[in-house]
Amino acid sequence: MPQRILVTGAAGRIGTLVRPRLAGPDRVLRLLDIAPVPPATGGEQVEPVNASITDLAAMSAASEDVDAIIHLGGIPGEDAWRDILEVNIHGTYTVLEAARRAGVRRVILASSNHAAGFAPLGEGPIPDHLYPRPDTYYGVSKAAGEALGSLYHDRYGLDVVAIRIGACFERPTLERELGIWLSPDDCARLFEAAISVPEPGFRLVWGASANTRGIFSLDAARSLGYQPRDDSEVFAGSVEPATGLSRKFVGGEFCSPDLDAEVTA
Repeated sequence: MPQRILVTGAAGRIGTLVRPRLAGPDRVLRLLDIAPVPPATGGEQVEPVNASITDLAAMSAASEDVDAIIHLGGIPGEDAWRDILEVNIHGTYTVLEAARRAGVRRVILASSNHAAGFAPLGEGPIPDHLYPRPDTYYGVSKAAGEALGSLYHDRYGLDVVAIRIGACFERPTLERELGIWLSPDDCARLFEAAISVPEPGFRLVWGASANTRGIFSLDAARSLGYQPRDDSEVFAGSVEPATGLSRKFVGGEFCSPDLDAEVTA
Protein backbone atom coordinates (compact mmCIF):
# COMPACT_ATOMS: atom_id res chain seq x y z
CA MET A 1 0.00 0.00 0.00
CA PRO A 2 1.48 3.40 -0.94
CA GLN A 3 2.32 5.94 1.72
CA ARG A 4 -0.22 8.77 1.82
CA ILE A 5 0.93 12.27 2.80
CA LEU A 6 -1.53 15.12 3.32
CA VAL A 7 -0.06 18.50 2.37
CA THR A 8 -2.00 21.58 3.44
CA GLY A 9 -1.43 24.82 1.57
CA ALA A 10 -0.37 22.69 -1.39
CA ALA A 11 -1.02 25.47 -3.93
CA GLY A 12 1.20 27.96 -2.05
CA ARG A 13 4.82 28.83 -2.75
CA ILE A 14 6.52 26.14 -0.66
CA GLY A 15 3.87 23.55 -1.49
CA THR A 16 4.41 24.18 -5.19
CA LEU A 17 8.20 23.98 -4.82
CA VAL A 18 8.33 20.73 -2.88
CA ARG A 19 5.42 18.87 -4.49
CA PRO A 20 7.44 17.34 -7.37
CA ARG A 21 10.31 16.66 -4.98
CA LEU A 22 8.06 14.69 -2.61
CA ALA A 23 6.33 12.67 -5.33
CA GLY A 24 7.23 9.02 -5.79
CA PRO A 25 5.87 5.75 -7.16
CA ASP A 26 5.04 4.48 -3.67
CA ARG A 27 3.50 7.68 -2.39
CA VAL A 28 0.16 9.43 -2.78
CA LEU A 29 0.11 13.17 -2.14
CA ARG A 30 -3.24 14.40 -0.86
CA LEU A 31 -3.05 18.10 -1.76
CA LEU A 32 -5.33 20.42 0.21
CA ASP A 33 -5.88 24.12 -0.40
CA ILE A 34 -8.64 26.68 -0.80
CA ALA A 35 -7.03 27.61 -4.12
CA PRO A 36 -7.10 25.26 -7.12
CA VAL A 37 -4.37 22.64 -7.06
CA PRO A 38 -2.75 21.98 -10.47
CA PRO A 39 -3.44 18.48 -11.85
CA ALA A 40 -0.98 15.62 -11.64
CA THR A 41 1.93 15.48 -14.05
CA GLY A 42 4.16 12.59 -15.04
CA GLY A 43 4.04 9.74 -12.57
CA GLU A 44 2.54 11.75 -9.70
CA GLN A 45 -0.20 10.17 -7.64
CA VAL A 46 -2.28 13.01 -6.23
CA GLU A 47 -5.63 13.50 -4.53
CA PRO A 48 -6.71 17.17 -4.71
CA VAL A 49 -8.89 18.43 -1.86
CA ASN A 50 -10.52 21.85 -1.96
CA ALA A 51 -10.99 22.82 1.69
CA SER A 52 -9.98 25.29 4.38
CA ILE A 53 -7.64 24.38 7.21
CA THR A 54 -10.11 26.14 9.54
CA ASP A 55 -12.89 23.63 8.72
CA LEU A 56 -12.56 20.81 11.25
CA ALA A 57 -15.01 18.48 9.52
CA ALA A 58 -13.26 18.89 6.18
CA MET A 59 -9.81 18.51 7.74
CA SER A 60 -10.90 15.39 9.62
CA ALA A 61 -12.18 13.85 6.39
CA ALA A 62 -8.98 14.81 4.54
CA SER A 63 -6.89 13.18 7.30
CA GLU A 64 -8.45 9.74 6.94
CA ASP A 65 -6.02 6.99 5.85
CA VAL A 66 -3.08 9.42 6.03
CA ASP A 67 0.38 8.41 7.24
CA ALA A 68 1.65 11.95 7.89
CA ILE A 69 0.63 15.58 7.46
CA ILE A 70 2.86 18.39 6.21
CA HIS A 71 1.12 21.56 7.35
CA LEU A 72 2.07 24.48 5.10
CA GLY A 73 -1.34 26.18 4.95
CA GLY A 74 -1.97 29.66 6.30
CA ILE A 75 -1.40 33.35 5.70
CA PRO A 76 2.27 33.51 4.59
CA GLY A 77 3.15 36.93 6.02
CA GLU A 78 1.97 39.73 8.29
CA ASP A 79 -1.74 40.55 8.30
CA ALA A 80 -4.50 41.83 10.55
CA TRP A 81 -4.67 40.09 13.92
CA ARG A 82 -8.18 38.72 13.42
CA ASP A 83 -7.11 36.98 10.20
CA ILE A 84 -3.85 35.65 11.65
CA LEU A 85 -5.77 34.34 14.66
CA GLU A 86 -8.41 32.57 12.56
CA VAL A 87 -6.29 31.14 9.78
CA ASN A 88 -2.83 30.57 11.25
CA ILE A 89 -3.50 29.84 14.91
CA HIS A 90 -6.99 28.30 14.80
CA GLY A 91 -6.07 26.62 11.51
CA THR A 92 -3.07 24.90 13.09
CA TYR A 93 -5.21 23.76 16.01
CA THR A 94 -7.69 22.35 13.50
CA VAL A 95 -4.97 20.44 11.62
CA LEU A 96 -3.64 18.88 14.82
CA GLU A 97 -7.08 18.06 16.16
CA ALA A 98 -8.10 16.50 12.85
CA ALA A 99 -4.90 14.43 12.91
CA ARG A 100 -5.70 13.24 16.43
CA ARG A 101 -9.26 12.29 15.52
CA ALA A 102 -8.20 10.47 12.36
CA GLY A 103 -5.37 8.59 14.06
CA VAL A 104 -2.55 10.25 12.09
CA ARG A 105 0.65 9.72 14.05
CA ARG A 106 3.01 12.26 12.44
CA VAL A 107 2.58 16.01 11.76
CA ILE A 108 5.23 18.30 10.33
CA LEU A 109 4.53 21.97 11.07
CA ALA A 110 5.98 24.76 8.93
CA SER A 111 7.09 27.29 11.51
CA SER A 112 9.27 30.26 10.60
CA ASN A 113 12.37 32.23 11.49
CA HIS A 114 9.89 34.99 12.34
CA ALA A 115 8.89 33.04 15.47
CA ALA A 116 12.29 34.24 16.74
CA GLY A 117 12.69 37.30 14.54
CA PHE A 118 13.95 39.57 17.34
CA ALA A 119 16.88 37.25 18.08
CA PRO A 120 20.00 39.41 17.63
CA LEU A 121 22.59 38.69 14.98
CA GLY A 122 26.34 38.66 15.49
CA GLU A 123 26.46 36.53 18.64
CA GLY A 124 27.39 33.22 17.01
CA PRO A 125 25.08 30.53 15.60
CA ILE A 126 21.42 30.90 16.57
CA PRO A 127 20.89 27.90 18.87
CA ASP A 128 18.35 25.15 18.54
CA HIS A 129 15.27 25.44 20.78
CA LEU A 130 15.62 29.23 21.00
CA TYR A 131 12.87 30.77 23.10
CA PRO A 132 10.29 32.49 20.85
CA ARG A 133 10.95 36.17 20.12
CA PRO A 134 8.36 36.86 17.40
CA ASP A 135 8.68 39.93 15.22
CA THR A 136 5.06 40.17 14.01
CA TYR A 137 1.58 38.75 14.53
CA TYR A 138 2.65 36.26 11.86
CA GLY A 139 5.63 35.30 14.03
CA VAL A 140 3.35 34.98 17.06
CA SER A 141 1.16 32.57 15.07
CA LYS A 142 4.17 30.39 14.30
CA ALA A 143 5.24 30.35 17.96
CA ALA A 144 1.67 29.43 18.88
CA GLY A 145 1.78 26.60 16.35
CA GLU A 146 4.95 25.28 17.96
CA ALA A 147 3.25 25.38 21.37
CA LEU A 148 0.20 23.56 20.02
CA GLY A 149 2.46 20.90 18.51
CA SER A 150 4.16 20.41 21.87
CA LEU A 151 0.77 20.10 23.57
CA TYR A 152 -0.51 17.54 21.08
CA HIS A 153 2.61 15.45 21.57
CA ASP A 154 2.55 15.57 25.36
CA ARG A 155 -1.20 15.15 25.76
CA TYR A 156 -2.05 12.85 22.86
CA GLY A 157 1.23 11.24 21.81
CA LEU A 158 1.43 12.69 18.30
CA ASP A 159 4.91 12.89 16.78
CA VAL A 160 5.30 16.55 15.81
CA VAL A 161 8.27 18.15 14.06
CA ALA A 162 8.12 21.96 13.92
CA ILE A 163 10.51 23.43 11.37
CA ARG A 164 11.51 27.09 11.68
CA ILE A 165 11.99 27.69 7.97
CA GLY A 166 14.46 30.40 6.98
CA ALA A 167 13.78 31.58 3.42
CA CYS A 168 12.62 28.90 1.00
CA PHE A 169 12.90 30.19 -2.55
CA GLU A 170 14.53 28.93 -5.74
CA ARG A 171 17.32 31.41 -5.01
CA PRO A 172 18.02 34.17 -2.44
CA THR A 173 17.72 37.77 -3.62
CA LEU A 174 18.72 39.62 -0.43
CA GLU A 175 21.98 39.48 1.52
CA ARG A 176 19.99 38.60 4.66
CA GLU A 177 18.70 35.49 2.90
CA LEU A 178 22.22 34.15 2.32
CA GLY A 179 22.34 33.17 5.99
CA ILE A 180 18.88 31.59 6.18
CA TRP A 181 18.21 30.18 2.70
CA LEU A 182 16.54 26.78 2.47
CA SER A 183 16.74 25.49 -1.08
CA PRO A 184 13.66 23.66 -2.40
CA ASP A 185 15.72 20.47 -2.70
CA ASP A 186 16.94 20.75 0.89
CA CYS A 187 13.42 21.62 2.04
CA ALA A 188 12.19 18.35 0.57
CA ARG A 189 15.13 16.52 2.18
CA LEU A 190 14.22 17.99 5.56
CA PHE A 191 10.56 17.04 5.14
CA GLU A 192 11.59 13.50 4.16
CA ALA A 193 13.77 13.26 7.27
CA ALA A 194 10.92 14.52 9.46
CA ILE A 195 8.55 11.98 7.92
CA SER A 196 10.85 8.98 8.23
CA VAL A 197 12.77 9.42 11.51
CA PRO A 198 11.52 6.88 14.07
CA GLU A 199 9.54 8.27 17.01
CA PRO A 200 10.78 11.88 17.06
CA GLY A 201 8.37 12.94 19.78
CA PHE A 202 8.22 16.73 19.63
CA ARG A 203 11.15 18.35 17.83
CA LEU A 204 11.83 22.00 17.07
CA VAL A 205 14.45 22.47 14.37
CA TRP A 206 15.82 25.19 12.11
CA GLY A 207 15.19 24.80 8.39
CA ALA A 208 18.15 26.04 6.34
CA SER A 209 20.63 24.76 3.79
CA ALA A 210 24.35 24.19 4.36
CA ASN A 211 25.07 27.88 3.80
CA THR A 212 28.60 29.24 4.12
CA ARG A 213 27.09 32.27 5.89
CA GLY A 214 24.52 30.21 7.78
CA ILE A 215 23.35 31.71 11.07
CA PHE A 216 21.36 28.77 12.48
CA SER A 217 22.48 25.66 14.30
CA LEU A 218 21.45 22.65 12.23
CA ASP A 219 22.28 20.11 14.93
CA ALA A 220 18.65 19.37 15.77
CA ALA A 221 17.73 19.09 12.09
CA ARG A 222 20.65 16.77 11.44
CA SER A 223 19.53 14.61 14.38
CA LEU A 224 16.47 13.74 12.26
CA GLY A 225 18.75 12.43 9.51
CA TYR A 226 18.69 15.65 7.48
CA GLN A 227 21.71 16.08 5.21
CA PRO A 228 21.65 19.50 3.52
CA ARG A 229 23.57 19.77 0.25
CA ASP A 230 23.03 23.29 -1.07
CA ASP A 231 24.82 26.57 -0.28
CA SER A 232 23.52 30.09 -0.90
CA GLU A 233 27.06 31.32 -1.54
CA VAL A 234 26.72 30.61 -5.26
CA PHE A 235 24.24 33.52 -5.39
CA ALA A 236 26.25 35.93 -3.23
CA GLY A 237 27.28 38.13 -6.14
CA SER A 238 23.72 38.89 -7.22
CA VAL A 239 21.88 39.77 -3.99
CA GLU A 240 20.86 43.18 -2.66
CA PRO A 241 23.04 44.37 0.25
CA ALA A 242 21.61 44.20 3.76
CA THR A 243 20.64 47.46 5.42
CA GLY A 244 19.06 48.62 8.67
CA LEU A 245 17.32 45.94 10.72
CA SER A 246 18.47 43.19 8.38
CA ARG A 247 21.92 43.62 9.92
CA LYS A 248 20.60 43.54 13.47
CA PHE A 249 17.89 40.89 13.85
CA VAL A 250 17.04 37.46 12.45
CA GLY A 251 13.69 38.79 11.21
CA GLY A 252 15.22 41.74 9.39
CA GLU A 253 12.71 44.35 8.29
CA PHE A 254 9.87 42.32 9.81
CA CYS A 255 11.09 43.85 13.08
CA SER A 256 10.21 47.36 11.92
CA PRO A 257 7.32 49.14 13.68
CA ASP A 258 6.34 50.47 10.27
CA LEU A 259 5.02 47.02 9.40
CA ASP A 260 2.80 47.01 12.49
CA ALA A 261 1.45 50.48 11.70
CA GLU A 262 0.57 49.39 8.18
CA VAL A 263 -1.56 46.42 9.23
CA THR A 264 -3.25 47.83 12.33
CA ALA A 265 -4.33 51.26 11.07
